[in-house]
Amino acid sequence: MSLQAAQNPPSPTGATASPTGTSSPAGASADSSKALYGGKSTRRITVHDIAAATERGEKWPMLTAYDAMTASVFDEAGIPVMLVGDSMGNCHLGYETTVPVTMDEIALLSAAVVRGTKRALVVADLPFGSYQEGPVQALRNATRLIKEAGVGAVKLEGGERSHEQIRLLVEAGIPVMGHIGLTPQSVNAMGYRVQGRGEEAAQQLLRDAKAVQDAGAFAVVLELVPAELADEVTRTLHIPTVGIGAGSGTDAQVLVYTDMVGLTGGKVPRFTKQYANLRQVLGDAAKEFADEVVGGTFPAPEHTFH
Repeated sequence: MSLQAAQNPPSPTGATASPTGTSSPAGASADSSKALYGGKSTRRITVHDIAAATERGEKWPMLTAYDAMTASVFDEAGIPVMLVGDSMGNCHLGYETTVPVTMDEIALLSAAVVRGTKRALVVADLPFGSYQEGPVQALRNATRLIKEAGVGAVKLEGGERSHEQIRLLVEAGIPVMGHIGLTPQSVNAMGYRVQGRGEEAAQQLLRDAKAVQDAGAFAVVLELVPAELADEVTRTLHIPTVGIGAGSGTDAQVLVYTDMVGLTGGKVPRFTKQYANLRQVLGDAAKEFADEVVGGTFPAPEHTFH
């Protein structure tokens, strides 16, 4: 069986396709024990599980992670897919954009996330300059992430322009997640703005989505895309779409975790929802520690050895 066929198996329940491109089980409801989020399985999630979730019409969450400790927290919370994104450049390594991120940095942090997880599918970004030369370069660097870091899949940006890279990786047995719409590695060319507005731009995004699917990718990220266009892409494709700033109609949603937990300083993207304010929590804890040191109350007797 080809990897593409394995990622998109026929429904074992005799399900029929829904208008959104997913399937609904015939007769009974889907087995919740198999759910990506909230399911009972403790084994490592694979792209085959992602395909099965799409068949069930199940939505699922994805978060970025860049270190073992944070990854372990998200793994324990049941997050089924973690992305070691080149967003580490902005929110972990202190770069202004994702462009400077290197293969060495991605490989190092990806290995840490893999070590910190037991169940999640870990997807690693191929950073800028690691696949643009062509399929052979892409295969060499993706292979490194699979062998050295132990990730279960890689992600790369671009639709039609990355078709051959995706195709060769999939043929070599490396699962690939695509990424179209706003592609941050191209910030110097496109800036940070909504992609796919207007008929011509919308048709190009649809062509990019189909190219990613036709090349064998198991999923595709849609970033900063009008919700109506993202809905159309989701209906058109049989692989799952992962939205970030693309409305609620995609099969999955991803957030940069530092945005989600309120660690990011300054202005955050409109599509981000802050579920905690860890920047304030950490700041308050640091100030309390410093005050106690200066005041001579830490360490107290219970923190002291004799």
